[in-house]
Amino acid sequence: MKKCTIKSVCAATALTGLALGTIPTAAAEEVRVPVKSHAERSAEANLPRTGMSESSVRNGWGSPTETNGPVGDPPISQWHYEDFVVYFEDDRVVHAVLKPQR
Repeated sequence: MKKCTIKSVCAATALTGLALGTIPTAAAEEVRVPVKSHAERSAEANLPRTGMSESSVRNGWGSPTETNGPVGDPPISQWHYEDFVVYFEDDRVVHAVLKPQR
């Protein structure tokens, strides 16, 4: 008698689950990451590093062609060179990025 009751409960649960909703399915999103050329990777290796001082950047890469800022709190400024831009917080490099190839 006990086996029949357990079977009945399992069957009723399964039928109820199927009647109330669909079976969940998995979904995936495709992410495309551009591959950098060897020249771009080499150029990035020659950019100022995080934490460098303004004077170190000026000594290593010369004077920038253009400067912007400082703006905001903390003060962020930009130094533009021919091929890249250096972002400073106060007088330390936060990030340096290559300009897009046109």
